[in-house]
Amino acid sequence: MKTNHKFWLDKPFIANQTVSGKEKSAVHDKYSGDLLDEIELAGAEEWEQAVIAAQNAFDKFKHSSSEFRAGILDAIRQGISKHKNSFTELITREAGKPLEYAKSEVRRALDNLTTGIRETLNFRGETVPMDYLNGKGKTAYTLRIPYGPVLGISPFNFPLNLALHKIIPAIGSGSPVLIKPAPQTPLSMLAVAKIVKEAGIPAGIIQIVPTTDEIAESGVKDPRFGILSFTGSDRVGWYLKSISRQKKVFLEAGGNAAAVIDRGINLNRAAKKLAYGSFLYAGQICISTQRIFVLRPVFESFTEWFLKETRRIVSGNPMREEVTNGPMISPEALNKIDRWIQEAREQGAEVLTGGKILDFEHKIYAPTVLTRTDKTMKIMSEEAFAPVVNINPVDSWEEAVAAVNDSRYGLQAAYFTDSLSNALYAVKHTDAGGVIINDIPGFRIDGMPYGGMKKSGLGREGARYALREYTQEKLVVIND
Repeated sequence: MKTNHKFWLDKPFIANQTVSGKEKSAVHDKYSGDLLDEIELAGAEEWEQAVIAAQNAFDKFKHSSSEFRAGILDAIRQGISKHKNSFTELITREAGKPLEYAKSEVRRALDNLTTGIRETLNFRGETVPMDYLNGKGKTAYTLRIPYGPVLGISPFNFPLNLALHKIIPAIGSGSPVLIKPAPQTPLSMLAVAKIVKEAGIPAGIIQIVPTTDEIAESGVKDPRFGILSFTGSDRVGWYLKSISRQKKVFLEAGGNAAAVIDRGINLNRAAKKLAYGSFLYAGQICISTQRIFVLRPVFESFTEWFLKETRRIVSGNPMREEVTNGPMISPEALNKIDRWIQEAREQGAEVLTGGKILDFEHKIYAPTVLTRTDKTMKIMSEEAFAPVVNINPVDSWEEAVAAVNDSRYGLQAAYFTDSLSNALYAVKHTDAGGVIINDIPGFRIDGMPYGGMKKSGLGREGARYALREYTQEKLVVIND
């Protein structure tokens, strides 16, 4: 049955109008398979309208006041707050996200906007010291200038908040933004589009344009966009960077996050945290725990605790509050992870629990723990994006840190230790954008600088940090 969609739009939102497209795309409840809506997709002609609208809006918007920009973010914040229960249910259904975690995404979105409003009002350049040599007698300062309209390509797993991580710094910096939402989960952003429309935000400043990958790729090549901000797989992200020409590029390209367990810690506490961090939302989180390295003296004890906590994970319908492990995003994702796990078995891996499809109809994969895995196996070297974790012993702290680094990814890593020297060693030697001590790799609040090293990405999210990266400095020198 088609769900009542009065809370969102079902067509591309271009220049503050809904615009009919030439193709349609069905959006389904990821657990039940029920049709949520059938939306229209922008074709090449509609996409060109959006680009022109963004370009026209930029000429005026780049000179707007911080108060005006903050007001736009506040209008979005108020609209999401008004419909927060509807957003929660929508995210649970269109993304298959467990209900409690969907509530968390909406809370984070509101906090993200609140932080963005504050940082927009406080955003400024700086005074440049120049009272020496031939600078004596001169005053200098910098202005922060936007690069141009922003093209944001957002992923399925946080359909509201990760798109906001592109919208907030764009608006705060005076840059119109065009969001191409993921085809699996476009409705959350089309609900934001309705908020923008009802708030009367000037045309072209925020546009939500569901379209095909081919048309979005043309936008990546289009010099009229000053910035590309992409969240998704590393292979797609780095390909898009290679064709992006002269625009500035931000990539959040995932990872296979690792955690290390030291001797002498509370193993039960660490196991409980890491089981949740491995299997929440079927592992479909960029910083979901995928690799765990355990100091050999505590390997057996920790593994026993971890398996105990894994077996407590509740799988099933994400609308049930007790569910942690819900559906995979698609049958293709479900089959892929099962194939990888069976391949690892054939290559010598041992399945300690799980390793099977629990419910094909509803796309539920069993929380899975593997050991005797190595980087020759896809399940270790690639981003699984699934409810699976690898546990292996190591003989020293230095070996553990080296194992964490032995990956093309470097988003976030976690270390559980009571040793200050071990913690400091890990901080110094880990090649990752974030190092978390005594918590899971998936720890995040939205104001912090978030992003990766190596193939995990370029640039940083978090309003304060992204605002600087979305702008360039203009130096002003005044001869007194």
